[in-house]
Amino acid sequence: MFEDARSPRGRASTIGVRALTTVETAVAIAIGGSLLATTIPTFVENLRVSRLAEPIDGLKEIATRASILASGCATELAYPESVGLTPAKVPAGQRVLDPPGTWDHPTWRHLDFGFTTPHAFSFAFESHNSSKEAHFVARAQGDLDGDGVLSTFELPGEVKGNATPTVGTLYVHREVE
Repeated sequence: MFEDARSPRGRASTIGVRALTTVETAVAIAIGGSLLATTIPTFVENLRVSRLAEPIDGLKEIATRASILASGCATELAYPESVGLTPAKVPAGQRVLDPPGTWDHPTWRHLDFGFTTPHAFSFAFESHNSSKEAHFVARAQGDLDGDGVLSTFELPGEVKGNATPTVGTLYVHREVE
């Protein structure tokens, strides 16, 4: 008779190996499902928040610098001139790296604002200065999923006479379009 070379008695060794029971499999699936149920919403929320950080931080930066420029200035000179969306074509569904010179407009230089890294939003600055008061609206627009529908974030500011410049409330339309 031939002996199997896998074990001394001619049988395959099964020490320490056993199949999971139906109950054990169900418990493992339930635990895995519970973990997924708690981690996926957290992941999605973190992703949503990270997408919103760029426009909110950018607008805060613009508003802060515009307010600093307006402090102690005559209202007719309070804010730099308006500049349209930069880059002119809103990034669609991806982050873009701008070619050199994109942020060279005098307004962006006065506000010391622009991107040297990839970004997903375009920014604009609209201002209206007069002898009695001055206003601005900083705007960020993005097309996060590339479907042509834009998310818009706006942050206004103003200065009246010799008062301290103020920044208004953030307006958001289609936060995550």
